[in-house]
Amino acid sequence: MNDFLQQWGEAAYTTAGFFWMALWAFALGYVISSMIQVFVTEKKMQQTMGQNESKGVLLGTFFGFISSSCSFAALASTKSLFKKGASFVSSIAFLLASTNLVIELGIIISIFLGWQFVVGEYAGGILLIGISWILIRLLNPKKLIEQARNNLKDKDDDGDKDSKSWKKKIESEESWAKVSQQYGMEWKMVWKDVTVGFTIAGIVAAFVPDAWFETLFVGSGGGNTDFSFLQIIEHIVVGPVAAFITFIGSMGNIPLAALLFSKGVSFAGVMAFIFSDLVVFPILRINAKYYGWKMSLFILFLLFTSLVGASLILHYSFDLLSILPDPSQVTISENSYFAIDYTFFLNLAFLLISGFLIYLGFFKRKDVMYMKEMAPKSKLLENILKYAALICYVWLVGGLVMKFTMNG
Repeated sequence: MNDFLQQWGEAAYTTAGFFWMALWAFALGYVISSMIQVFVTEKKMQQTMGQNESKGVLLGTFFGFISSSCSFAALASTKSLFKKGASFVSSIAFLLASTNLVIELGIIISIFLGWQFVVGEYAGGILLIGISWILIRLLNPKKLIEQARNNLKDKDDDGDKDSKSWKKKIESEESWAKVSQQYGMEWKMVWKDVTVGFTIAGIVAAFVPDAWFETLFVGSGGGNTDFSFLQIIEHIVVGPVAAFITFIGSMGNIPLAALLFSKGVSFAGVMAFIFSDLVVFPILRINAKYYGWKMSLFILFLLFTSLVGASLILHYSFDLLSILPDPSQVTISENSYFAIDYTFFLNLAFLLISGFLIYLGFFKRKDVMYMKEMAPKSKLLENILKYAALICYVWLVGGLVMKFTMNG
């Protein structure tokens, strides 16, 4: 019993440490993302993307890069761009870029996993887009695309009526109030996923033995970094299955990815796990609601095939260049989370910025209303996540009490 209480304390302390390490990165990413959401509209994106396929893919990738990392916001924006005339391939490029090439995700990955994974994330995002483009060209699913457009025809349009230039918007207090409301919306979209994801990572770090990972990911553990091709393929397939089961968004999954890598899972397997945020069941269901089940399953096939290819290319390219990361560089359990260092001062600064934004958008300018379309989430899954997050908070408070009571 005493061992369990100690592990509970360690699990809760590890989770709290994860939150503290990542807090400033979340805030910085969401401030940047919120500014872009307000100052760069979907209407302007669609007008710029046009119908030219190559230009559309490049611009779709760029607009995705400067967009939100939330999968549900990305799905809604992708649907809107596709409905307004963007080509299917440029819409897919936007979707992949807005969930894999975004700034805030790179910052979180750098904190938990290191620079090689940041390079892998961005290079992999480009590979995902390139492989998807090739597959679409080869398979040429014209009928599916036409059907998908027809499914969207009768649905309400979410046109953007704000025609102000971005320069005028930046000078307007009203626009900054919208930025603050978007910032609040970004946190509202992810708090449950992040809470559950970070808590699971802490629990797994404290309670799950290495032997479990060695069974699930063949050849992992024992300091082994020399994987056979078949072992790497197994890791790449099992990674998305693990992500499918957790159905937590990419931001919440990063500590879990760090945990997998520290337990000896291959670089390719961890990258596949990170890339898997668009092949989970809630995303499959939303795409079916938008475009129909045939197109939804085609997108699933497209994205899964692309992530397998991208993960393999990344692994062997990094190996060839001798820059494969070492699992020993990732330490999940450490006792210096709350030291007075750069993290402390950055967190303090972004807490102050967050406080100002909340004051501006929710108190000073309550007259301003800003609502960006979101993909329709499942009420059942959202309720499950909400109650799971509340249970996590109870678990964390109890664990921290145990940690400091027993140490005291």
